[in-house]
Amino acid sequence: QVQLVESGGGLVQAGDSLRLSCAASGRTFSSYPMAWFRQAPGKERELVATISRTRGSTYYADSVKGRVTISRDNAKKTVYLQMTSLKPEDTAVYYCAARQSGARNYNYWGQGTQVTVAS
Repeated sequence: QVQLVESGGGLVQAGDSLRLSCAASGRTFSSYPMAWFRQAPGKERELVATISRTRGSTYYADSVKGRVTISRDNAKKTVYLQMTSLKPEDTAVYYCAARQSGARNYNYWGQGTQVTVAS
């Protein structure tokens, strides 16, 4: 089992950059594929980016491709989401998630961190 705690959110201006962090507990962090999701008010939760266990493979939603980088440091048990050229439509609660080996879906979630981008 793993517990996830996000940090790094805040209020920024359009065009700014922000780095979110997700710190994990547990001894098997490196065995979990990780992801960032976001949910804006009144909208469904959206997958933003994923990263494989060994950082060899990443995926980005079209809405953030070219502006966002997901990375992980297995020694620090932390996954990051570097966001640049932020837009007001990036405003959302951002969630970190882990997928247990063999699970079809992401089954561990953090509490979320609010990102607000002012125009």
